Amino acid sequence: MTIDPVTLTADLIRCPSVTPEEGGALVLLEKMLTEAGFACTRVDRGGIANLFARWGEKGHARSFGFNGHTDVVPVGDLAAWTVDPFGAEEKESQLWGRGATDMKSGVAAFVAAAVDFVQTTPPNGAVVITITGDEEGDALDGTVALLDWMKDNDERMSVCLVGEPTCPNEMGEMMKIGRRGSLNAFFTVRGVQGHAAYSHRAKNPCHALARLMDRLASTPLDEGSDHFDASTLAVVTMDVGNPATNVIPAEAKATLNIRFNDLHSGAALTKWLEEQAALVDADFGTETEVKVKISGESFITPPGDLSDLVAKSVQAETGVTPELSTSGGTSDARFMQHHCPVVEFGLVGKTMHQVDERVDIDQIRALKAIYSRILTDYFA
Repeated sequence: MTIDPVTLTADLIRCPSVTPEEGGALVLLEKMLTEAGFACTRVDRGGIANLFARWGEKGHARSFGFNGHTDVVPVGDLAAWTVDPFGAEEKESQLWGRGATDMKSGVAAFVAAAVDFVQTTPPNGAVVITITGDEEGDALDGTVALLDWMKDNDERMSVCLVGEPTCPNEMGEMMKIGRRGSLNAFFTVRGVQGHAAYSHRAKNPCHALARLMDRLASTPLDEGSDHFDASTLAVVTMDVGNPATNVIPAEAKATLNIRFNDLHSGAALTKWLEEQAALVDADFGTETEVKVKISGESFITPPGDLSDLVAKSVQAETGVTPELSTSGGTSDARFMQHHCPVVEFGLVGKTMHQVDERVDIDQIRALKAIYSRILTDYFA
């Protein structure tokens, strides 16, 4: 059977799989892959649905892997949508609905490519597909659970392609060979409450917090590295919750986000944040608590055989040579990089997470063609 990736994308959009709901998406894919001869295993954990599928010999030295997710972000204001978010409506040569771009089209394209490939030209090797329902959430029981299960069951990928949307404006223009790290830091500055007219009797946490945030935001972290742009630090909220104009509060809070390159680690940045907070506390007599959540470390798959394979396939199908980039946020490639070399390539991501999310239909078919060529050339 030949699978139409547009029809499959539409079928997946109709599955209301808002994290952590499975919504029928993985049930649909498991049935399709099983019928195509893939050995499928549900790897559910912590209320999250995940799917592992392999065609071919377990642990084969040439095992090409695809990774993606079927969970989607909430629709937001339903009244703002001009279509049913889960209706998969086709209009204006586009397919509309939540997850159309991020990333049910990518999953549909690589599943369609893999099924057609193993049936028409069975390779000497294995094709592995891992699909999670927890990429848009905390990501604790999604791809991490799949990798844990693979380790326990001696399953392996030689290389992996994550099908996230990677192109800013034009199909084929960008692929990802790494990602910046990401951390969120939460600050609670504690002082001494007092009357605003007698500020010398208080210790104002607002002044300390403002100084600390300015100090952090005004310090360039670096100027970039060989494959990464400069790291960024953004203060995203400052909260006091004090309704009185004549009261100095006892406590003030702030949160910041750092996107960091390979010149830093989460641990080193955490230490720096704590040191800066201590210096400000020494000036103001306050006490600052710093809590850090590291979403992922920076990583890179150095340009080589895998990136060359993907780039040549993209160029052959689109006429565009993709830029090798490490821009953007985080993805599940940050977990896959511990298992095997990994790159990301997908379609244009302009409308992901937006109201009226949609994808050009011809891009879905082009993406299947690119993935099909990658498989053909990898096993040639």
